[in-house]
Amino acid sequence: MESKIILITGATGGIGKATAKELAKQGHTVIIHGRNVEKAQTVRNEIVAETGNNKIDILIADMFSLDDVKRMASEFKQKYEQLDVLINNAAAMPAKHRETTKEGFEKSITANLFAPFLLTELLLDVLAKSPSARIVNVSTETHGMSRKPNFDDIQFEKKYTYSNAYAQAKLYFIWITQHLATKLKEMGIRNITVNSLHPGTIASNLDMSKEKEKGLFWYLLVKITAKFFSTTNEKGAETSIYLATSPEAENISGKYFVKKKIAKVNEKYYTLENEKIVWDYCMNIVKPYLS
Repeated sequence: MESKIILITGATGGIGKATAKELAKQGHTVIIHGRNVEKAQTVRNEIVAETGNNKIDILIADMFSLDDVKRMASEFKQKYEQLDVLINNAAAMPAKHRETTKEGFEKSITANLFAPFLLTELLLDVLAKSPSARIVNVSTETHGMSRKPNFDDIQFEKKYTYSNAYAQAKLYFIWITQHLATKLKEMGIRNITVNSLHPGTIASNLDMSKEKEKGLFWYLLVKITAKFFSTTNEKGAETSIYLATSPEAENISGKYFVKKKIAKVNEKYYTLENEKIVWDYCMNIVKPYLS
């Protein structure tokens, strides 16, 4: 397999770490993103020791800060002229009560939508230099739990619930994946594909003490899901790895995958118009950080 340059966000734990470790075993250059430099360095050393691959790098950024995302993209470009695979894996579960970032954006939609949207836009030029670039967006089947979107209140200033904030952010993440795939085709860019996926429920990623704070119903739902439907980080990473490297996924774009197969997105609230509304909203949010 030809060696690729691969950037994975949220790669210091959980699915992201499992993804990074397996891709390192395959001999790729892997850049792991994390929020904490000491933790990222520890994970890097662990992966090098376990895989024998010393082509492991780290980048540090807070995905709750679009300024930080911009800085990370700039740092990547200072080190690398080309990017073959971008795996937008980082995610954040929302708080019980609405919180905003230092830049004034709702936290859940920032980490789960605005940040990966911005990072992708900032790295499109280096992705375009790859003969076959791939963008892999990690969403979740929880997108199907989204309530009817209110496009006049995308950041939940009027009506916030933690479950809906997360579900809608992940739903919109799938929509912008589809929209980007269409835009790339319209621009005649054939060497970049973009797909989204559901990795599975990972029990190790759930902090049950925090889930309990959100209410008995949510706590019991999460606990039951973790007990009966959860999978391992390694199994959860399989679809990301498949979309990043598999020859079978070479020319597929704009699709949603579950267990390495194309799956159906919940289309209850989907229209092309709604997809464009979300895309334009995200573009308007990140525009100041693109210059």
